[in-house]
Amino acid sequence: MINDVLQNRRYVITGIMSAVIVLYVLRLFTIQIIETKYKNGADSNAFLKKTQFPPRGLIYDRNHILMVYNKPAYDIALIMREIRDLDTVAFCKALSIDKSYLVNRLAEIKDRRKNPGYSSYTPQLFMTQLNIEDVATIQQSMYKYPGFYIQNRTLREYPFSAAAHVLGSIGEVSRAKIEADDYYNSGDYAGRDGLEYTYEETLRGEKGVEIMLRDAKGRIKGKYENGKEDIAPKAGQNMTLTLDVKLQILAEKLLKGKVGSVVAIEPATGEILAMVSNPSFNPTLLSGRQRSKNYKQLLDDPTKPLMNRATQAQYSPGSSFKPIQALVCQQMGGINESTIFGCSGPESSPVKCTHHHGSPVSLLSAIEQSCNPYFWNAFRVTVEKDGYGVKNAVFRKNFEEWSERIKSFGLGAKFSESDVYEQSRGFIPSEKFYNKEYRSVSGWRAITIRSLGIGQGEVLVTPLQLANVMAVVANQGYYITPHLNKCDSMLKKRHEVKVEKKYFPIVNEGLWRVFEFGTARASKIADISMCGKTGTVQNSHGKDHAILVGFAPRENPKIAIAVVIENAGFGATYAAPIFSLMVEQYLKGKVTRTEEEERISNIVTNSNVQKR
Repeated sequence: MINDVLQNRRYVITGIMSAVIVLYVLRLFTIQIIETKYKNGADSNAFLKKTQFPPRGLIYDRNHILMVYNKPAYDIALIMREIRDLDTVAFCKALSIDKSYLVNRLAEIKDRRKNPGYSSYTPQLFMTQLNIEDVATIQQSMYKYPGFYIQNRTLREYPFSAAAHVLGSIGEVSRAKIEADDYYNSGDYAGRDGLEYTYEETLRGEKGVEIMLRDAKGRIKGKYENGKEDIAPKAGQNMTLTLDVKLQILAEKLLKGKVGSVVAIEPATGEILAMVSNPSFNPTLLSGRQRSKNYKQLLDDPTKPLMNRATQAQYSPGSSFKPIQALVCQQMGGINESTIFGCSGPESSPVKCTHHHGSPVSLLSAIEQSCNPYFWNAFRVTVEKDGYGVKNAVFRKNFEEWSERIKSFGLGAKFSESDVYEQSRGFIPSEKFYNKEYRSVSGWRAITIRSLGIGQGEVLVTPLQLANVMAVVANQGYYITPHLNKCDSMLKKRHEVKVEKKYFPIVNEGLWRVFEFGTARASKIADISMCGKTGTVQNSHGKDHAILVGFAPRENPKIAIAVVIENAGFGATYAAPIFSLMVEQYLKGKVTRTEEEERISNIVTNSNVQKR
């Protein structure tokens, strides 16, 4: 019995000792293999590993004109455990900072809530993105401040104050970004918007490491193994854009003092030649140490300069919608080239005309003269050709078909295959939408939604979408997804619209007549055959918006453009001249009508923008 008790005790003691040994082994494994704290501490006694940041890829326009490059910048980094006997007065004076900044910054670095990756053994960033003037005073005396050292970095620089919304900016990475991608550490920078964000992995390159050897007192004695173990940084890949920087600069000049946007596309390829939003800003404002301060000022600006109106603003298209309406109504059998409707000018009902012209009106004349009653009637007879009213199943089917054919032009949805940053969807109403909208009343029919016939009502589009629609008309039935990367092969991203090619010539001729005899004739260029459509869009918040969409030349089109100017009145007054000057610049290589260029650029339609 006694022996059994002793035997049991022996098993218990053996089990306890085994458990203790296992715990010690696991702890040693964790310390030596899993945890990096002690390894980093040991390594930092012998080595200083300095991150070598790669230069980001350069960005060129389509003609290989440099648009974004890099300039040298510097960081002040530190290893907390090595800071000793710091002469705070001299240190702060050398960096032109006050002592409170030094104290607060060191506290932030040690705060594991704000800096979860903190270790007193590893390098931490103290100040970033300093230029040579900022570090000139301290550069020769860094040996006086043990624990601190300078590391090289680059900043983005811009030879032109242009294309800020397209290019985007660089900013410090968030904690979420660090956790999602192990490439980044605290204090690193990455693309925050625009192309810098879209092509971050292409542009950023690969980091390198420089390993410096320390002596027993921590002093740097030179490179470890004469640099054999160093890893050289690899520069990011360069990019060639589809933009024509000269065209971009001209468009930005012409929009001075105005709120609006311009988008130009090469129809055959979908390449975006210019994308301008105004108000805008100088891209250098979001580069360097003043980024946060400047970003807040731009964010608080009531004119919304950070908003890219070319891709994010949504407007009723007004008369610029009529070419699409003409195509879809022909395709669905509501009208043909010979169809005529009456027009009584401003006395027309239920949709008024803004022009006095002859009556009855043909399709060709309706496009040229922008006749509202014609396009209302074309819409009506198309969706109600087999009956009317929401209770009529054929009417609902016709309306849904109309909606889907309109959407096939790239409306009502983002260009999902595109590299364009931040797009709005726009809106093309569906049967389901109107069933919900009018469920509390007797129903709906064509006359209920008659504004759709002239591009008003619930229809919403972006300027990028409008330019793409003109590319469709120029191509007579298809578009290539609009994009900005010249090297990106997008020719396979071809989209056929739901309208047959045979219906395009009459619309093409009507758009040509707009510049020859119609509302845009004052902006005609004598030796260039241009096609376009002006639009004056009702705006419930103020003066009407001015729009012009078009392409040139008529045969073998090279450029399709959408111009939108908010609160500027008639499309022919301001939007048409901008279109005309841009066509001249792109097709001829320069603007010869310099007086017209200066006249338009000096016109102010929004005094708040002029004051910026």
